Amino acid sequence: MPRISPFQGLVYDVAVTGPLDRVTAPPYDVISGAGRDRYLTGSPFSIVHLDLAEGSDDPGDPENRYVRAGRLLNGWESQGALVRSPIPSYYAYEMAFQREGTLARIRGLLVGMDLEPWGGRVLPHERTMPGPIRDRLRLLRSTKTHLSPIYGVVSGPVRELEEVLDSSTQAPAPFEALDEQGVAHRMWPVAAEPGIADALAAAPLLVADGHHRYTTALDYRDERHAVDGPGPWDRVLTLIVDAGAGSLPVLPFHRLQTAGAPPRSGTPATDLPTALAAVSDDHAVVATVTLEHGDLTYRTIQLAGEPPAVQALHASLLDGRIPASALRFVPDAELAAAAVRDGDAVAAYLLPPTTTERIRKVVELGSRLPQKSTYFWPKPRTGMVLMPLDPAPVD
Repeated sequence: MPRISPFQGLVYDVAVTGPLDRVTAPPYDVISGAGRDRYLTGSPFSIVHLDLAEGSDDPGDPENRYVRAGRLLNGWESQGALVRSPIPSYYAYEMAFQREGTLARIRGLLVGMDLEPWGGRVLPHERTMPGPIRDRLRLLRSTKTHLSPIYGVVSGPVRELEEVLDSSTQAPAPFEALDEQGVAHRMWPVAAEPGIADALAAAPLLVADGHHRYTTALDYRDERHAVDGPGPWDRVLTLIVDAGAGSLPVLPFHRLQTAGAPPRSGTPATDLPTALAAVSDDHAVVATVTLEHGDLTYRTIQLAGEPPAVQALHASLLDGRIPASALRFVPDAELAAAAVRDGDAVAAYLLPPTTTERIRKVVELGSRLPQKSTYFWPKPRTGMVLMPLDPAPVD
């Protein structure tokens, strides 16, 4: 993977803002409209005021939401709500949660990672869309700060990474938040470890989450190079997790079809739990939800093609038949079925979980999965630490 560096993190002062539970949030692209409103009203210091700021999207509007986010970020730092670390550091990060009745945890290291073109040592597994990249680039231009990390996975095991995490996470965490799904997020500053960068250099990084943000960071770097040359914009905030240290849950993004003819083929299933029990990544089986004669109807479909199932679904039923503009993505199967019931979608396609190994095989064959194919869970919390790219604002 590319070279990593410690960085001067920008963190909340909870004495000013209140607990991190209230001011941090999930990544911007999994927050619903109603969820966004809850975060915005929950605290005047919620990171969502920056990441999904209110206002116009029009870049020609002098008071558009990107400008407002940049001004707000500077104001928070000037008044002490956000504080820069005195020295560059790494940050150990842990997500602890219940999985099948037992306590599980995922640990990683937050770093500044050198930006490189896609491929080589940075491996994408999903396609990107121009709209989200335009949006994130306008926000980055205004804030000059990486608000949330790219989530990257190395195959491992990497002994040096495990040793750093073992030694760093013994003490009580100075930064801690409990999220809406009961996941405990903990973070510890870590002094620069000279050997960790060399240990990770040989491990290609599979981007689990943040394809649009990584592409945005590449575009922003090129813009800054044209004016300012090399600088902190040559790096992107990244959480590195060693998949060799334990299995990572890779949940699906279910598909909502909002226009066109719904699917009618497949084997009937009695209800949502029965349909979900039948889906299979190994055998490329998906389920559909449609509304027929006023009732939700469930079916399962055995798809042609190789797993993962999301790849087979697009090849068999979606690509070329359903335009990209008529697809939406939700990680919750009950919400997907509710969208069909309420008339917000003509059909839902329910997918099974997959594995990092299966994703990596797709990448190694030179392919990418469709947009929003995987939902790595849990996700690092936006706002636990920010990575500023310019000096602190002057009062």
